[in-house]
This record gives sequence, structure tokens and C-alpha cells, in this order.
Amino acid sequence: MATNAYGNAFNTYKSNSVNFASKDQLLLMLVDGAAKFSKIGRQAIIDKDINKAHENIVKTQNIFYELMSTLDVAKGGEWAESLMKVYDFITRRLLDANIKKSEATMNEIIPLIEDVRDTWNEAYKKSKAGK
Repeated sequence: MATNAYGNAFNTYKSNSVNFASKDQLLLMLVDGAAKFSKIGRQAIIDKDINKAHENIVKTQNIFYELMSTLDVAKGGEWAESLMKVYDFITRRLLDANIKKSEATMNEIIPLIEDVRDTWNEAYKKSKAGK
């Protein structure tokens, strides 16, 4: 019974952490998830687990599609346009990696996904320090 209570409490905590997260924190959760899912996808390719590879690569793509849909290019100007190009490149390479189940393509794209994650984490830290 205690395990169930703990499990329910943890699920409530997880749900609330998303519900009450700021827009910036949600963005960080997304880019962290993209890095995690892309690595799981690569490992699944190595393990020849086609379904798991597909599922996690698609999760990663979906995160970048979400990032693309929420990026305000009109307000962000040249910086946002450049970021959109990076996101677009990542999604196209993920699609290619998924179709071919290519570990090499995943090895190429994961560092870029991690760079995006690290950049957003750094920007968040700087914005918090400035307040």
C-alpha cells in the first residue's frame, strides 16, 4: 500500500511540476527530453529494436516540431530565423536516421541536439541571474 501511495504522490508531483512550470522551464524540459529520446533511439538502433528506435526518434522530432511551431520568427528576427533553420535541419536528419535506422546519422545529430539543449540551459541561467 505504501508503494502505491508513493507512486501516486510521485505522479501528482510530476504532473504539477509540468502544470506550474514557467514557459522557460517547459522549454528546458522539452530540450532535455529531446536529448534523452535521441540517445534512446540511437541505442535502440544499435540493439536492432526497430520499434523502440522509431518511437524515440519520432518523440525527438515531435519536440522539435513543437519548438518550431512556438518560435516567433517575426519577433525574433535573424536570430529566430537561424534557430528555425537549425530545428529544420535536425528534424530532417532525424527523419533520415529513422528511415535508414542509421546509427551514424544519429551520432551526427545528437551533438547538435545537445548543443541546442546546452544553449537554452545557458540562456535560462543568464536570464535568471539578471533578475
